[in-house]
Amino acid sequence: MRSMNLHSIDRRSFLQGVGVALALPMLESRARGAQPQRPRRILAIGNHLGFYPQAFFPKVAGADYVSSQTLKNIEKHRKNFTVFSNLDHDATGGHSGVKAFLTGIRKEESAGFPEKNVSLDQIAAEHSGSAARFPSITAGLAEGTDMCWTRTGVRIPPVNNPARLFQALFVQSSKAERDLERQRLGHRGSVLDALRDSAKSLHGDLNSADRDKLDQYLTSVREVERRLQMSKAWLDKPKPKPNIKEVADEGRMHIEEMPLFFDLLTLALQTDSTRVATFEIPLHFTTSDLNVGGYHGLSHHSKGENKLEQLKVVEDYIFTQVNRLFDGLQEAKIFDDTLVVMGSGMSDGSKHSNKDLPVLLAGGGLKHQGHVVCPADKHKRVPLSNLWLSSLQWFGVERERFGKSNGTFSQMDFS
Repeated sequence: MRSMNLHSIDRRSFLQGVGVALALPMLESRARGAQPQRPRRILAIGNHLGFYPQAFFPKVAGADYVSSQTLKNIEKHRKNFTVFSNLDHDATGGHSGVKAFLTGIRKEESAGFPEKNVSLDQIAAEHSGSAARFPSITAGLAEGTDMCWTRTGVRIPPVNNPARLFQALFVQSSKAERDLERQRLGHRGSVLDALRDSAKSLHGDLNSADRDKLDQYLTSVREVERRLQMSKAWLDKPKPKPNIKEVADEGRMHIEEMPLFFDLLTLALQTDSTRVATFEIPLHFTTSDLNVGGYHGLSHHSKGENKLEQLKVVEDYIFTQVNRLFDGLQEAKIFDDTLVVMGSGMSDGSKHSNKDLPVLLAGGGLKHQGHVVCPADKHKRVPLSNLWLSSLQWFGVERERFGKSNGTFSQMDFS
């Protein structure tokens, strides 16, 4: 039996060319007469350069810790978040290791894993499926942190213009635009039909390894077909009306855009436009309005007092906006239904270290524990992927592994 090179229908290239996110429908079984469950949501925030460890981590464990310099900015919400010490993905690589923050697996080592380096948000989006208009929303300043990845190892770039995000969420397209989009979706559907039929005709001539590759490819086609059907279903449904005025396009990518992004993401979750969202704080962005130097340069402080003082200004600003975000989620009455995941794939930008990552969980209606200190001993360390697995299970995803997990996160109750 002859083998065949499937490069011409490479799965990753196909998905990149189609340019749509994969999502599976969420199946819900409800007892007759039972009250519908309130939808759960996940919002993940990642900062490429981490946070200065000496200012981030509290000195003692438990609920009675004294707030660190950084966490003082969210002190009013301390009963609604937990901060974790000694968690990471056992990754190296400095800036390249940051990409593993929501995946648990570095891009460079992902080939040996069946789901590649898929990120937490995309697993959640697959579970949520067509329950909301957008299975997930990826937003951020500038080019982001390379935080979000599909299960085929394709990076999802963030929307970095708040005006574009506002338009997608709340501005109804004209009938002509919707008809054009309908034609485009129909064309894609016909292309998928042709590709699927062509691929199936090859099946009998392939060896076992190539049949596996072909089956993976056909699975991708089926997933894309589902996503196209969802797009059609939402095409003519009216978008919600926001309680803020339309966002003007100022062409800026400054850190000062952060509160506007947080307001838009809160509205997206509140209006059930999505149930999964991410926000990326990148390596480079403009901080001139804070009267400090470039953020990347400040992260390489080498403990110099002047740079540390300026870095404190930036990190305080970030957490002031996180505090505002928590306020907004509470005012929208969705904080208890929204699990906020915050942190970085880098602990100390000055050392380029990917160990002992700054990680914080907030909301979700959890019984928060203040400061959870996990074992520091290498042989007893708890993988950060365990925490991500428990977070996904809280969201409703039924799975037993994620990334490099070796179990759920037993140090905290996610029920």
